[in-house]
Amino acid sequence: MTDLLAALLLGIIEGITEFLPISSTGHLLIAQHWLGHRSDLFNISIQAGAILAVVLIYRQRLWQLATGFMQRENRDYLLKLIVAFGVTAVLGIVVKKLGFELPDKVLPIAWALVLGGIWMLLAEHYAAKRAQTLGERTNITWTVAILVGVAQVIAGVFPGTSRSGATIFVALLAGTTSRAAATEFAFLVGIPTMFAATAYELLDVIGTPAAANEDWTALAVAFAASAVTAFVAVKWLLHYIQSHRFTVFAYYRFALGAALLLLMPSGS
Repeated sequence: MTDLLAALLLGIIEGITEFLPISSTGHLLIAQHWLGHRSDLFNISIQAGAILAVVLIYRQRLWQLATGFMQRENRDYLLKLIVAFGVTAVLGIVVKKLGFELPDKVLPIAWALVLGGIWMLLAEHYAAKRAQTLGERTNITWTVAILVGVAQVIAGVFPGTSRSGATIFVALLAGTTSRAAATEFAFLVGIPTMFAATAYELLDVIGTPAAANEDWTALAVAFAASAVTAFVAVKWLLHYIQSHRFTVFAYYRFALGAALLLLMPSGS
């Protein structure tokens, strides 16, 4: 398999899995066992490609927030996005400085997939009960904003957790009972988060041997593939959650996690 084809496949995998609550990082690390290891810059950059798709999908909402800042509702929502991003940025830098690194072994990812599936079923159950008690609440509280920021960092430290899954369900459990509203906030706060992470990595490698060794053509191919497939995946997901719960994704996590535990050598 050529390197460009491998990069294309990794981009497609990233685009499909970034916003579905099944862990894009986990899928990428697993795929790279067969398609070849990639740099942190490559992995974060193709995540930014997927985020670009969200910018295009939510472009009207983003424009509304940007031009309607003087309206209290828009200003309040935008400030909560900034707070969630700020929490992620501060904690993310602390985690980076402390030297926490993503494990590149399949075994912990497999367990994270299984445990994350259990968490999703429990969270879905309790979120549904809260929705029945409180009714549909679309409001994003300050507590939700802070917890979403924390959840992004936790998902970044533990591959297999799923950033979208962690943030959506934290929002649902913390008081935003509307799946659509929780998903929108989780996706929008991911925009500055992933773009900032990409910029951080770029600044870290510019002018270093790592930059010279990076295959920029392969990265561009993967970036484009990620953006296109993420656009399709997000459009599908937003339609799906209008009438379905996230339960099917929990079962998928169980199946994939169990398969990895059974098929992969213990030292992988």
